[in-house]
Amino acid sequence: HTAAAAGIAGVIKMTMALRHRTLPKTLHVDAPTPHVDWQAGTVELLTESHAWPAAPEDDRPRRAAVSAFGISGTNAHLILEETEPLARPEPRPAPAAVPLASGTPVPWPLAAHSADALRGQAARIRTFASAPEAPRPADTALSLATTRAALTHRAVITTADTATRLDTLERLAAAETTPYAVQGTAGIEGKTVFVFPGQGSQWAGMAVELYEASPVFAARLEECAQALSEFVDWSLLDVLRGVDGAPGFERVDVVQPALWAVMVSLAALWRSVGVEPAAVVG
Repeated sequence: HTAAAAGIAGVIKMTMALRHRTLPKTLHVDAPTPHVDWQAGTVELLTESHAWPAAPEDDRPRRAAVSAFGISGTNAHLILEETEPLARPEPRPAPAAVPLASGTPVPWPLAAHSADALRGQAARIRTFASAPEAPRPADTALSLATTRAALTHRAVITTADTATRLDTLERLAAAETTPYAVQGTAGIEGKTVFVFPGQGSQWAGMAVELYEASPVFAARLEECAQALSEFVDWSLLDVLRGVDGAPGFERVDVVQPALWAVMVSLAALWRSVGVEPAAVVG
């Protein structure tokens, strides 16, 4: 379930249909519903993809409608219309690379998950950089800066001299200090947000094992069950356990309160181990 992104897949699908002027077949309709008279009117299921012809009478543009009306709150209807093909711009030659001035320091950034991993990376890069076929220092610097993840433990080597760069890498690999490198640990950015999912995230037996294993989770779930008992004629715990006679998750009036109770209980469990949310959404 795409949750808050409900309908986006349909928008992408119809955008591509307009682009290629092809009507894609409707999925999962091997047995069309008998509650619709498919012989009346002009509405039909597309059992096979076929070309999307333009309206011949007045040369109207192709249009498509995409609806997303979800129980979780999605409420949108989009009408897409084709456009005239855009002229492709003439390709322009790439600008010539400007060589670095002789003696210009080139920064080499390193990053890893731990201090040990950072030292290991320094050793590997030193072996790579000391090989006869090693790339130019500027090319290696670009690769390190743009194709590597910015992990927590970091170091930056800045020097214009190849021998000094290799010596600095060797010192980093040996956990020694060097004036040509700066080391540090990235700060943790952002805040914690709890997201309560909507309908579609449930499954049979949901939360049963956690209820039996976590006293904190169980206590809050029982509180939720008690609070719900005044408004419903079914037992939350029986629903989660799948007890005979208990209503199933196919009922909206059952699945929504059940999801709410499980999420509230999960939040209590996270908070009991020190994870406090800055916000709660869903």
